Amino acid sequence: MSNKYIGQSVKRLEDKRFITGKGRYTDDIKLPGMTYASFVRSPYAHARVNRIDTSAAKDMPGVVAIFTGDDIASAGIVGVPTGWQVNFRNGDTMKEPPHPLLVPTGSTVKHIGDPVAVIIADSREAAFDASEAVEVDWEELPAVVSAYKATQEGAPQVHPDAPGNLAFDWEIGNPIDEVNEAIEQSAHVTTLEFVNQRLVPNAIEPRAYIGHYDEVSDKYTLYTSTQNPHLIRLLMCAFVLGIPEHKVRVLGPDVGGGFGSKIYHYTEEALVTWASKQIRRPIKWTETRSEAFMLDAHGRDHITKAEMGFDAEGNIKALRIKTYANLGAYLSTFAPAVPTYLHGTLLQGLYTTPKIHLDLYGVFTHTVAVDAYRGAGRPEATYLLERMLDLAALEMGKNPVQLRKQNFIPSFDGVEQPGYQTQVALQYDSGNYHGVLDRAVEMLGYDEFRQMQQEANQNGKLLGVGFSTYIEACGIAPSAVVGALGARAGLYESAQVRVQPTGKVSVFTGAHSHGQGHVTTFAQVVADKLGIAMEDIDIIHGDSDAVAFGMGTYGSRSLAVGGSAIVKSIDKVLEKGAKIAAHKLECSVDDLEYAEGKWTVKGTDKSISFGDVALTAYVPHVYPQGLEPGLDFSSFYDPANFTYPFGCHIAIVEVDKETGRVKLKRFIAVDDVGNVINPMIVDGQIHGGLAQGIGQALLEEAIYDENGQLTNGSYMDYAMPRADDLPSFELDRQVTPCPHNPLGVKGAGEAGCIGSTPAVVNAVIDALWSGGHKVKDIRMPLTSERVWRAMQEQNTQILHS
Repeated sequence: MSNKYIGQSVKRLEDKRFITGKGRYTDDIKLPGMTYASFVRSPYAHARVNRIDTSAAKDMPGVVAIFTGDDIASAGIVGVPTGWQVNFRNGDTMKEPPHPLLVPTGSTVKHIGDPVAVIIADSREAAFDASEAVEVDWEELPAVVSAYKATQEGAPQVHPDAPGNLAFDWEIGNPIDEVNEAIEQSAHVTTLEFVNQRLVPNAIEPRAYIGHYDEVSDKYTLYTSTQNPHLIRLLMCAFVLGIPEHKVRVLGPDVGGGFGSKIYHYTEEALVTWASKQIRRPIKWTETRSEAFMLDAHGRDHITKAEMGFDAEGNIKALRIKTYANLGAYLSTFAPAVPTYLHGTLLQGLYTTPKIHLDLYGVFTHTVAVDAYRGAGRPEATYLLERMLDLAALEMGKNPVQLRKQNFIPSFDGVEQPGYQTQVALQYDSGNYHGVLDRAVEMLGYDEFRQMQQEANQNGKLLGVGFSTYIEACGIAPSAVVGALGARAGLYESAQVRVQPTGKVSVFTGAHSHGQGHVTTFAQVVADKLGIAMEDIDIIHGDSDAVAFGMGTYGSRSLAVGGSAIVKSIDKVLEKGAKIAAHKLECSVDDLEYAEGKWTVKGTDKSISFGDVALTAYVPHVYPQGLEPGLDFSSFYDPANFTYPFGCHIAIVEVDKETGRVKLKRFIAVDDVGNVINPMIVDGQIHGGLAQGIGQALLEEAIYDENGQLTNGSYMDYAMPRADDLPSFELDRQVTPCPHNPLGVKGAGEAGCIGSTPAVVNAVIDALWSGGHKVKDIRMPLTSERVWRAMQEQNTQILHS
């Protein structure tokens, strides 16, 4: 394999059409006879639907059809399922109430925006106007939006068959008696009660779907802005509509971002597909930005109490946690996995903590579903650990860098030294955690900063530094590891490499791009592996008819899992190509070596190019006897383990004493994502993740009032990070290859938003302590008002708030 492309900052091949406005998104697609859908949605978080009157709407110009929940129920459609099972700790089955496509009369809506009817018309405007003419007799009912309050006696019930609003309770770690004893015997215990607030994903492209039924072929086509075309087809066909999979084609054209919110199977996808057959015309639904705020699966939303015990020297002895995870009104596709398998299993962090126990409650509330949002459980685990470490250092008067280093897991490569087995099920693959921290501290200039901090305090300024070291699990859910925890999973990936007779190469991947640069990165791998030009490679994805199967893109899995599947297929191509080359060169396969796109007989100048071998593979009676013609191979790659990127992030802030305003002055990120294929793309992923993580720390929060109304459901009220909120990021990298995949890669897409959030909050708390304000915690986002109030009152966030 050459290194002409791998490790190089090759410009992204896909960007020219995007920056010139030539992208093709679902809403750009226009089909003959197209109709448009608009939904009648609940203005209440919890209400009984007593009656729906569509008579006035049916008579309005352009209206083609109206369907209600009663029509869906009459068709025998139960609703959208979840894709993950997490049972109660006593073995009882998880509560999985139905999620109807449309709520029928006599039933109750469960959150703001829950739909009860859909209007289909000849234009968007006609559909929208008619939806406003539908009359619904609502009976408003009490609502609950806090995961903690939802579990208390007397709380409004979201689902009758989920008593106490529990979808499941779950635990992981060491026996609780052992953890209790270790906490009691600790010389110092740091305790923190905090909220990891709810976030709105805010992808630049709202969701959009087109359902099209073709009478001639009796087949359906769904165009969808998804991260996961094959999974959508599987869930919709097998569990919702009962349509044979071979009768459905799912196409994911260009997708304008997702951050996890477009992994899931939403009700609107199934509805436009089903309804297209009823009216015998294509149906398009494009979400408004207001709907996106209300309906796209939100992220985070944990209420937690954590206690970390230390001995007299500062060594961690135990960690005890209780968390209430808000799941919203319905279980979204991956929702049960996020607070359990993606959060609970990362609570070891980078530390040798000998005793850990998590009690977790998955709770229904009258809010929109909560599911995986960039980082998905890993940011929540990292926030908990890194807030605890920095706070413990402040309480014990210790250096936060040294406190981390003395508790770090020693370095290991996963080859000579075995992987590190945690107390919470996972076995890390390889790591050098001291290295990233040492490099980040070197870039900071720790001693110089502390001197600067003292001088700033004397001049009336509050400076603070916050540290965060993190680990994440990527290439989500190897069947062996997750199977041991009792989950339904098998998140492999597929790839087909088809060499054309001219030597050009088509690669079909089950991964799906929505901004990550897959076309470029995959082409770099293929080009170097085969020794051909990137221009000779075509990457195809997002079409269930073209690609045999795939698990999509999320969890920083595309290169580690999807790229490894591509490499497996390339290896098969080269193995068969060598047999053809040996036949043409009249030698043994063992006498050949492959480099720079040609097979050469060792020690000679006799060679044959990749293109000549490709042509030979397809020419009748020329390829070797006993071989089938063609050069086309498919593979599935099922990873042996997660991959485990890690890193250190450091934030430096200035807090205004008079107003509480936080100014981020510097941000340092040293990440280890294993081998790097395209440094420019990795840097871009880190930049984007940092912006989102910093946004959570300082700006973002989805706020429901006590009646379940989303009070900041627009960009007028929901604060997103802008360019002048962020400094120029100072990035560096360390490389610790993954030992168990052929590329040695670990994943980079979520790293930035995992380590950055606690670094910023820790920096603000450090700034306040430097000025004499012994504040343990401030609820995120750290707005000027909250910081100012904390300085005045020295209050802390409590569990029940």
